[in-house]
Amino acid sequence: MAPFFSAQLLESTRVLVLKVERVGNPDFYPMLRDLGFKNLPDQSGMGAITFCDVVVSHEAFYDGLLFHEFVHVEQYRQLGIPRFSELYVRGFLSGGSYEAIPLEINAYTLEGRFEANPAQRFSVADEVTKWQAEGRL
Repeated sequence: MAPFFSAQLLESTRVLVLKVERVGNPDFYPMLRDLGFKNLPDQSGMGAITFCDVVVSHEAFYDGLLFHEFVHVEQYRQLGIPRFSELYVRGFLSGGSYEAIPLEINAYTLEGRFEANPAQRFSVADEVTKWQAEGRL
């Protein structure tokens, strides 16, 4: 991951693989369902979840998954927790699904670029900055 992420990000990020437990959905999900939200992302079914600089996985890490989650760590680093959270929720509400959240589109796009050619080095920090400047996040 070193060619794509800063040494500081890689050194400060913590990863955890859960063996038996799973990250549960937030306590407010039932209220959102009562309000009519039907397609809330099921956190317990996700491969991994990033909380700022902590990545919690429900499965063994593989390069693509780890890369995707490190993109989220970089997004958090640049945006901060309040702005990341605002953009994530706003992206879900305006797009109507997990797949339409611009922060996820950014992470999946960069993950796909990495997986297509891992030897082609690029700076994820620069890419996140570019997407942000273009209003794509």
